[in-house]
Amino acid sequence: VILTASHDCSARAWGLSGGANLKAYRGHTSWVRSVALSPDGQHLLTGSADSSARLWSVEKGECVQILRGHKDHINAVAFSADGACALTASDDRTAK
Repeated sequence: VILTASHDCSARAWGLSGGANLKAYRGHTSWVRSVALSPDGQHLLTGSADSSARLWSVEKGECVQILRGHKDHINAVAFSADGACALTASDDRTAK
């Protein structure tokens, strides 16, 4: 699976063979700038120009939590190695 962030306010999962769009993760109100997969493969983390990050269930394609607190675009997201923490970096010059 390949994950992409998009200007259409979504993140997408694509199949490696054939390139089929397997799932779209929609809910942000501005373009998605970064996407990360949790170490256990159960969750997706997206960061957006709407200044929020969202935690998604990979299987269901549903947002399970919205993370707010940045004052500008989120440029990067990541999970800690054990998957216990979500990390974000923003144009507001902070990391959370």
